[in-house]
Amino acid sequence: MNDKPNKASATSKTALENGSSQEHWSEDPGRDSVGNDMRFISRLSRSTLALILAGGQGSRLHELTTWRAKPAVPFGGKFRIIDFVLSNCINSGIRRVGVITQYKSHSLVAHIVGGWSGFKAEFGEFVEILPASMRTGSEWYKGTADALYQNLDIIRTHRPEYVLVLGGDHIYKMDYGPMLAHHKQQSADLTVSCIEVSAEEAANTFGVVVVDENDAIIGFEEKPAVPTEIPGQPGRVLASMGNYVFNTGFLYEQLIRDKDDPDSSHDFGHDILPHVLGKYRLGAYRFDAGGLQKDSPVKSYWRDVGTLDAFWEANMELVTLSPELDLYDKSWPIYTSQMQLPSAKFVHDDDDRRGMAINCIVSGGCLISGASLHRSLLFSNVHVRSYSSIEDSILLPDVTVGRNCVVKRAILDRGLSLPEGTEVGVNREEDLARGFRVTPNGVTLVTPDHLNQSVHQVR
Repeated sequence: MNDKPNKASATSKTALENGSSQEHWSEDPGRDSVGNDMRFISRLSRSTLALILAGGQGSRLHELTTWRAKPAVPFGGKFRIIDFVLSNCINSGIRRVGVITQYKSHSLVAHIVGGWSGFKAEFGEFVEILPASMRTGSEWYKGTADALYQNLDIIRTHRPEYVLVLGGDHIYKMDYGPMLAHHKQQSADLTVSCIEVSAEEAANTFGVVVVDENDAIIGFEEKPAVPTEIPGQPGRVLASMGNYVFNTGFLYEQLIRDKDDPDSSHDFGHDILPHVLGKYRLGAYRFDAGGLQKDSPVKSYWRDVGTLDAFWEANMELVTLSPELDLYDKSWPIYTSQMQLPSAKFVHDDDDRRGMAINCIVSGGCLISGASLHRSLLFSNVHVRSYSSIEDSILLPDVTVGRNCVVKRAILDRGLSLPEGTEVGVNREEDLARGFRVTPNGVTLVTPDHLNQSVHQVR
């Protein structure tokens, strides 16, 4: 690895050059004095531009992403997947954010405009939408690196010291301040955020970062069948989270070089990272999911919800007594676009017709009319009619369930109207015969298209 600084890695002076990575702590008025609600916000965060890659289709979610990009998929009762990375930015003190969109972005753009447009331009704060707009030629974004290249003119106008490139399709809570501090302290050109997982979990699933004893990056493996283990930790590997910190000049240099390479696919994982390996200072930042992050009071969390089974499982965790993802954590709130809705309502109290919910999350605007819910999560404006039973299921916004329906281990997509007497998740063969999607773990997905309901009109 090259130990000599290159011209692209030069950065302007910051407070961290003369002091600790914990430049200062900021305490919100009214928080307790113990420190549990204090946030680590450094000058590094204020000199950083975050760019969120939110143009992916998420094909492993099948029909859930037929009409929306993966970052726009609802999650957790009232949120979208994109809300988690955006909230991480705001909670980390990063208030200059660009969201790069492409695939079926209308739902995502409408959500961001509705819930993330209240920033003070006079203070240099913004959440900008950067759609594919052929800024440098006649082509749409050809890859993740090309998406940034086509927005170089916009990035330059903001004059950031660091660029934080983030994936927009995971559910996680992460304080980016310590990662930026680590990058600065290591004098790195590029830092990759990694999470420790088992070799079995990573095989054929995650991009793997190979490191030496000092966590310097010495290799990358794209979804290997037999991933390289962490030195001294048999059976454990570092999976890339798809989050990167770049020195800005270094990023410019690599994007321009990659654009001029006729053999490149213009992707970070396939092209940029392999090219810089062994030539520049590349470091891994270990994200400790399930614990307190180093130099930060934030309880970390990370989930890949890239498959229907993973999506169902992550949502179902939320209805348990003490879920690992605490959506009620006032020290790290998750923000979103929110409709003004009436409170959820439960009606009827007869022995065979009682509106009730046990171990459930029920959002605003829901009406449970003589139906029973168990271990389920209902998004906004869901109506469940009398004598119906819902178990271990996720009902996305604006779903209506008719009378005498039975729904088990299912995902009902937005706007679906389930006809009276319908059974979902009761008989696998019948579900498949009706064209429903049934996952390897027995979760059934039903969308309006499955029932020929014209929620989306294309002509």
